[in-house]
Amino acid sequence: MDSGLAALLGAAVGSATTLGAAIVNSRAQARSQHAQWSRQHRRDAYAAYLSALHDRDIAMDAILDALRSDQPHLPSLDEKIDRFITLAREVHRAGEIVILEGPASVAEVAERVTRASSDLSHVMRRMAEHAHAEDTTRKAEDTALATERERILYQAVKDFRLAARSTLGKTN
Repeated sequence: MDSGLAALLGAAVGSATTLGAAIVNSRAQARSQHAQWSRQHRRDAYAAYLSALHDRDIAMDAILDALRSDQPHLPSLDEKIDRFITLAREVHRAGEIVILEGPASVAEVAERVTRASSDLSHVMRRMAEHAHAEDTTRKAEDTALATERERILYQAVKDFRLAARSTLGKTN
């Protein structure tokens, strides 16, 4: 083989190798950028959900505090309930984005938060109905049940935080 042909063949192989490496590197970079983009969208969705939960929980605590008093001021209680309902809708909207962004493991924990919140809301609604009816016969029982459901809700929120951190790659 003459040296000119060998040089030309060597250059062709070198060019093909360089082109192949460039393609591989470009794809790896694209995958990395997509993963970072996806992680950021998930992080934003999880942060919005936790923020909505926080605001709703403050409203929920205000209702529970009002209901635990011996004589709740009913117009104030109704205002607090209206605020809670508005904020609960915001949690639902933020939760839908969490479910959309995934993964399924985080969506499942968000669904547990939803169930725990619903269970507590049912107790609060019953307590409010009893307060409006001036019926105190089940107040101690309902207050204890609300406390237990509140504990379950906060544990579910804590589990959500852990699942979200794990998904985002934060282990500590």
